[in-house]
Amino acid sequence: MRAERWLVLALAAFGATALAALPPGLQQQLPRMPESLRQQVLQRQAQLDAMPADARAAIQARREHWDGLPLAERAELREHWEAWRTLPAAQQQALREASVAFAALPPERRQELRAQFAQLSSDEQRGWLLGPRVGGQWLQLQPLLMQVPGGERTALLQALQAMSDAELRDLAILAQRTPPQEREALRRGLLQATAENRAAWLQLRLER
Repeated sequence: MRAERWLVLALAAFGATALAALPPGLQQQLPRMPESLRQQVLQRQAQLDAMPADARAAIQARREHWDGLPLAERAELREHWEAWRTLPAAQQQALREASVAFAALPPERRQELRAQFAQLSSDEQRGWLLGPRVGGQWLQLQPLLMQVPGGERTALLQALQAMSDAELRDLAILAQRTPPQEREALRRGLLQATAENRAAWLQLRLER
């Protein structure tokens, strides 16, 4: 069931990618951008300019559709897109394959799965944005991920994505056991542990 729920979330993530076009007025902002970002924008614009006219028109239509969406919906789609970008390549590929499999299901089965996903709490739905592996442990890991400083969040998510299934299960147990005042120390220890000694570090924490 976890994999099927993730199929539903895949649709939202892929929907966001289709809207990733250059917004109006971006040309005027180029001189104020950092050089690396400016080069990315120019490269993207060059790719758009090289497209056939009908392809550019389709992108313009999607852009206009995006501009007409409510702000809350745009924020949700951006969140899905950012979550997609942080997934490891292997999970991205698995997600593409899962999306194809979901599209091949009978319409009534797809509707049933969407309804089941809609019944989940908003926290659990957002947890699945972390992918099928980390998302599957989201409810247990959530205490550890609450109120994480912005500068640590990316490193923490990268560490979680690199962990084995067994390590994620051990960390989920620790997250549930750790009182709020000790969660920062647990996160700091996790980030300081290397990939080679992470499993042993988790076992030591569990034995305390």
